[in-house]
Amino acid sequence: MQSIHRSNVLAFPRQQPRPQDQPAAQAQRVPVGSLLVQSGALRQDDLLKAVALRNREDALLGQILVSHGMISEADLYGALAQQFGIRLADLQQTLPNPRLKDVIDPALCLKEKIVPWQDVGGATVFATARPDRFEQLRKDFPPELGKVLMAVAPAQDIDKALSDLHRDRLVDKAETLVPETESCRTWDAGKMTRYTAALALVLLACVLLAPTASFTALCGVAILTLLFNTGLKLATSISQIRPYIRRHHSKTPPPPPRTESFRLPSVSIMVPLFREREVANRLITRLKRLNYPKELLDICLVVEADDDTTRETLRRTHLPHWVRVTEVPAGTVRTKPRAMNYALDFCRGTIIGVYDAEDAPHPDQIHQIVRRFHERGSQVACLQGLLDFYNPRTNWLSRCFTVEYNTWFRMFLPGLERLGFAVPLGGTTLFFRRDALEKLGGWDAHNVTEDADLGIRLARHGYRTEIVHTVTEEEANCRPVPWIKQRSRWLKGFAMTWAVHMRNPLKLYRDLGARKFLGVQILFLGTWFQALLAPLLWSFWLIPLGLGHPMLAVVPAPALMTLGATFLLAEAITISVSAFAVSDKKHRYLIPWVPTLHFYYPLGTLAAYKAFYELLTRPFYWDKTSHGIFKRTEALETP
Repeated sequence: MQSIHRSNVLAFPRQQPRPQDQPAAQAQRVPVGSLLVQSGALRQDDLLKAVALRNREDALLGQILVSHGMISEADLYGALAQQFGIRLADLQQTLPNPRLKDVIDPALCLKEKIVPWQDVGGATVFATARPDRFEQLRKDFPPELGKVLMAVAPAQDIDKALSDLHRDRLVDKAETLVPETESCRTWDAGKMTRYTAALALVLLACVLLAPTASFTALCGVAILTLLFNTGLKLATSISQIRPYIRRHHSKTPPPPPRTESFRLPSVSIMVPLFREREVANRLITRLKRLNYPKELLDICLVVEADDDTTRETLRRTHLPHWVRVTEVPAGTVRTKPRAMNYALDFCRGTIIGVYDAEDAPHPDQIHQIVRRFHERGSQVACLQGLLDFYNPRTNWLSRCFTVEYNTWFRMFLPGLERLGFAVPLGGTTLFFRRDALEKLGGWDAHNVTEDADLGIRLARHGYRTEIVHTVTEEEANCRPVPWIKQRSRWLKGFAMTWAVHMRNPLKLYRDLGARKFLGVQILFLGTWFQALLAPLLWSFWLIPLGLGHPMLAVVPAPALMTLGATFLLAEAITISVSAFAVSDKKHRYLIPWVPTLHFYYPLGTLAAYKAFYELLTRPFYWDKTSHGIFKRTEALETP
């Protein structure tokens, strides 16, 4: 909401108290809608429309009226002040008294949109955006507060005041929200360096003393990793292909979707931004296409307070009233999860979503998410949407990236869910039940793949994640250096996530069960070994080329033939699964490019070595992926 203009505000004087005690009986108050009609600010037919909307939405009447442009925000708060017999508080002109900031728990203030404002004539005056709830709240205030009065102020002004008053406390909370036992913030890079140096010395000694045996052992680890990863890929793909075949050969039509009505909830969507010059206008254009009621939609653009580039870009951008900016003060780390933890306290929705800066969600996406949450039980705490790209034809790298993402989001992740494994989340098109997210402590502020980590923590605490077939398009990474930077951040986070959850392997096993525990080992540790040890597997190309290979001296010819057949089978499975993932009408033109993934995946090895170096030197460094490189055509950007 925009702040109320000062000409419409009567603030409490500092010396002469003006507030009156609130009426005791709620029933004596004239409804705010009637007051607005009587004042001429609202038409009677608009009031009837708003009341009808309120009956099927979890929204306040005032939110509906303002969102639909039926009244101004100043009219609304003026009517609330009249209804409760109180005055308007201008928190910009008269700042809250800092001596009062700790009289009430800041968490309660943020949740209920109240702030201790002034001490007037022996009474503590609170500014509130919800005067209808304040009378109940003050019954539980500590008695030493004495007489408590209220004034009314916009929620956004209260958020700003609380942010200023409790800056250090909120920053510390954002960085330590996840319990230490489940966070990587205690990661000791120095200790990691010492362990790595010791391991390197042991490997070097082994290679010098028994080079062939050492090489054979490492190749054995690489081959086992390949087998486990390929096996998991095959199992998840079969779990997806079999229902697809049954659906297309079944003569029985699928049951119609459930259509029972329910009250639509409020949804907050966080969009973290950092050093964005190009995406602001296009982002707003794409978000405007969302057809969810705007009075229930709370878009929060999360910006670092010292990010002048993004802040200046947003200042030049017209933001709708349902889009607001939350500035995150500087702290000890600068990561996306830390920023989202900070912004979470200021979100208003019961469902929390996450988009990336370059995302273009399907217009009906929020409706699909809300309905799925309604249909599922409370154990389904997270819904993961599908990601696709709007620039797959840019070059070879973007084509391969699109094939890889379609395989991951349309085959692998749904297969993990169907087979009962823990689901490592993607970083965008994520939606959570707010209460479950808060119970888990939000995101690990120090983990650079906070999404995958949160997926494991959800599973450990007994919650379920489901994949929803609603698509968000974003920009494919189509340049080699940014691709390697992005992939190295993911691999670094995978390593830290595995290390954190394996601090106590037995407890992890008890939390997850055998199936999910095995899945974590294959997915996180297996991914790392496959990337790091891939050059050993590449070396087997020397054999058909007749260039010799150390394994020829220790492995019999039949075993080598079996090994070669295994490599070919793994490659065939990878190609087949990826080809099936892009076999739909929209993506089938990518099928001829699938075999070239053989030359695409080696980039991951370069990223793994970079990630390993950063684990020793900059474990919490967030290597940002640049957005806005590819520009969609004007036809696609037109609302």
